[in-house]
Amino acid sequence: MELLINSNQKLQQGQDEQDIIQIAAEQLVALLNRPILYALAGKNRELEFHAVPLSEASKLIGTMTTTERAVADWVVKNNKHAGATTSTLSHARNLYLSVRGNQEVMGVIAIPSQYYPSLDVFEKNLMISILNECGLILERRRLREEKQQIEMETQRERLRANLLRAISHDLRTPLTSISGNAGILMEKSIALDEKKKRDIYTSMYDDAMWLVNLTENLLSITRIENGTMNLQTNAELIDDVFREALSHIDRKASEHHISIDLEDELLMVNIDARLIVQVIINIVNNAVKYTPSGSHICLSAKKQESMACICISDDGPGISEEAKHHLFDMFYTAGIGKADSRRGLGLGLSLCKSIIEAHGGTISVYDNTPHGASFVFTLPLEEVNLHHV
Repeated sequence: MELLINSNQKLQQGQDEQDIIQIAAEQLVALLNRPILYALAGKNRELEFHAVPLSEASKLIGTMTTTERAVADWVVKNNKHAGATTSTLSHARNLYLSVRGNQEVMGVIAIPSQYYPSLDVFEKNLMISILNECGLILERRRLREEKQQIEMETQRERLRANLLRAISHDLRTPLTSISGNAGILMEKSIALDEKKKRDIYTSMYDDAMWLVNLTENLLSITRIENGTMNLQTNAELIDDVFREALSHIDRKASEHHISIDLEDELLMVNIDARLIVQVIINIVNNAVKYTPSGSHICLSAKKQESMACICISDDGPGISEEAKHHLFDMFYTAGIGKADSRRGLGLGLSLCKSIIEAHGGTISVYDNTPHGASFVFTLPLEEVNLHHV
C-alpha cells in the first residue's frame, strides 16, 4: 500500500504526459527488475516507443519489429493485454499492457519476457495498479488540456465577434461623414466659400487618416492573434524612430508642444522599426486626444541595464487608478463621454502591449508628477562596438 501511495505521488508530479508515463515505467523497472518499453497513445497518434533504462534503449527498440508493433497497436485498439505469457497473440517477444483511463487507452507498456522469470501474482497486481493509476492521471491531464483548448477557442471566437461588432459600429460614422462631405462638394462646391471647403477637406482627411490607423492596428492585431507576426529586427537609432513616428501623428498634434529628450543621441535598439513606430504613434495620439491644447508631450529614452527605457509623458489631466488597470485590455477606452469617442475602438494600447512583449519588453503607465501620465516601455538595446584603426 505504501508503494502505491508513493507511486501516486510521483505520478502526480509529472510535468507532462511523456514525463508521467516515463515515471510509471521507471517504477515498473524497480518492481520487476527488468527493462521496460513504453509509448503514449491517442487519436491518430503513431506509437513511439521509449525505453527505461536509457542504456537499454537501442537494443530494446531494435526488437520492435513490424509484428511486435502490430501487437502493440492491437492492445491499444482493443484495450486488452496481449503478447508473451497470454493467450492472445502469444507469439510476441514482449508482454503488452494497456495504460487505461476511464474513457480511452492512454498508452501501452511492453515488458520483455524472454530470459526473464515469469511474474508472480503480487507483481502482476501491483503492476496493474500502477498502470491504472498512471492511466487515470494521464486522462485527467489530457481532459484538462482539452478543456483549456476549448476555452481558448471560445475566447478567440468571442474576440472575433467583438472585433467585428466594434469595427462595424466604428466604421459607420467616419464612412458616413466622408461620403456625406464628398456629396456636398460634388453638389454645392461652387456655392461654398474657401473656408467652408477647407473645413470639409480637413474633416474628410481626419476621418480617412483615422481609418488608415485603424486598418494598420487591425492588421497587426490579426497577425499577433494568429501567431504570424515575425519580427524583422534591425539596429535602429531611437532618435530616428521617434522622428519617424512624429511625422505620422494626428494633425491636432500641432496644437501641443512635443519634444524629444535623449540621454544619448546615439542610443540604439534592436527592433522591428515599423511596429515600434506604430506603438509610438498610438501612445502620442492618445496623449493628443486626451490632453487640452497647449499641453506638453515629451518623448525620452535612456539605458537601463540591457534594455532601453522609453518614456512618453504628458502634463494633461492624468489617468484614473481604475482606468490604469484596464488601459491595455482590448476594446477598453477611457473617456467614453468625449465628443469624439467614436474614435476609440480600444485596440491601440492593447496592440502596443503585444508588440512590446513580442520584443521581450514590458509596458506600464504611471502618474506624471505633478499631473499627467507617463507611458513607459522597454526595448532590447543594440550594442555598438567601435573599432579604432
